[in-house]
Amino acid sequence: KKEDEENWHISTWSHRAWFAVGCAAVLFAGLKSVRLASAANAAGETTAWLKAGVSAVMGYLTADLSSGIYHWAIDNYGGAGTPFFGSQIEAFQSHHQQPWAITRRQLANNLHIAAAAVAALILPFDVFSDDPSLLAFVAVYSGCVMFSQQFHAWAHTPRGKLPAAVAALQNAGILVARAPHATHHRPPYNSNYCIVSGIWNRFLDESKFFYAAEFAVAKFTGAQPRSWGETTADWLQVAKEPED
Repeated sequence: KKEDEENWHISTWSHRAWFAVGCAAVLFAGLKSVRLASAANAAGETTAWLKAGVSAVMGYLTADLSSGIYHWAIDNYGGAGTPFFGSQIEAFQSHHQQPWAITRRQLANNLHIAAAAVAALILPFDVFSDDPSLLAFVAVYSGCVMFSQQFHAWAHTPRGKLPAAVAALQNAGILVARAPHATHHRPPYNSNYCIVSGIWNRFLDESKFFYAAEFAVAKFTGAQPRSWGETTADWLQVAKEPED
């Protein structure tokens, strides 16, 4: 048990295997989309590349939106004992207490759960779909979902420790950046949930989208979100980032 506690951030072979499977599934969908769009274009369908490109952009935008909705849900509802999602809920609560910890996790350790889910969901499209636009959407959407926790980790990484390319993508608004995401870790902890690019955050927050969803959940189920209550230890940072 002590060894497990010391190696919580290390990628195991199981983590690496699931990460590799997830990457392979995403790459297969992307390459299949390219092959089919190229064949369609050669056959005279001149809009094939345009349709696939638009679908890819839609996949990217949808991934950011869904990352925010999922993040909001597990931040506000359920607990460690919740079926299927309990470990994720517990992990995100722990993240609020020690937000720096995500930057310590090795890549496969951080992404293996999402990679496994993506691999299972994307497999039917890899095998049965021959629509290049659909495959482009699936490849980009699932790739962004799988890597969203790494984008999240980079949003907690000091700028001087980021790869230059990542810093450039954050500056361009393509990946969620440190300063905007920091708002999520300040009271009342009810904004800036999206962690792919964060492009949806302003609209969702200003439109009170999540508050409306919370009101609907409370009305029909009686369950109130954690963000409605007073700040508790679940939300408070309890340890500073250790010095290297």
